[in-house]
Amino acid sequence: MKALLARWRAMREQRALARRAVPDDLWALTLARLPFLARRSADDLAELRRLTSLFLDTKEFTGVGGLTVTDDMAVCIAAQACLPVLRFGLAPYDSFVGIVVHADEVVAPRSHMDEDGIVHEYDEVLTGEAMQGGPVMLSWRDVAESGESADWGYNVVIHEFAHVLDMGDGDADGVPPLPSLAEREDWIAVLDPAYEQFCAELDAGRDTLLDPYGATGVDEFFAVASESFFVTPNEMRAEHPDLYGLLARYFRQDPAAGGGD
Repeated sequence: MKALLARWRAMREQRALARRAVPDDLWALTLARLPFLARRSADDLAELRRLTSLFLDTKEFTGVGGLTVTDDMAVCIAAQACLPVLRFGLAPYDSFVGIVVHADEVVAPRSHMDEDGIVHEYDEVLTGEAMQGGPVMLSWRDVAESGESADWGYNVVIHEFAHVLDMGDGDADGVPPLPSLAEREDWIAVLDPAYEQFCAELDAGRDTLLDPYGATGVDEFFAVASESFFVTPNEMRAEHPDLYGLLARYFRQDPAAGGGD
């Protein structure tokens, strides 16, 4: 029975890869747009291309406000979304289907109740948002600029898909699902002090490698650290060696060393 199931899954995957094969010219364009991907090894890129096709076969892209999501846009998003799961596959993304793409950032109404029970209403400018169970929302302008914005450690796609990973156990708390309680405790023992030190540096007025938005909460700190891990890995490893090591073990990647395990 297991052998039969394995053959069925392999056949289904081959059909999906054939349906959503990424043409050579489109893949070359994607790598040209995203130098931090192009630097990866040939084996990494082959696996990334395979996952990109499977991702495209299972997700639905919707443009908003008259925006049409073209094939090159979808591949650009998909390739970046697949980078964090390069070593463990697309299963962590099974909980959602929809990806909503706006031409630019959007303004979302928010409300917050303070300790005294008073509700405060405000607007928040968003370049992306990941919601439990989907969809994932992205600003195309920010996605399109991912090659350039990598220079300062910013990547909206990796940020939002890090949130998807984080919410895999139902909570957006900066701790993605881990195999054991011991590993969860080890994770917190590294992440929490790094977060506190990061907030202290911002309070002291120091410039930081990681996006100051990470001080909003430990969940956002995990997301911005994941951005830097993938797009500015050498700087991340130099400035945050313990945090870099934690992410390298989790993602099973070492992009500062060329991407290998």
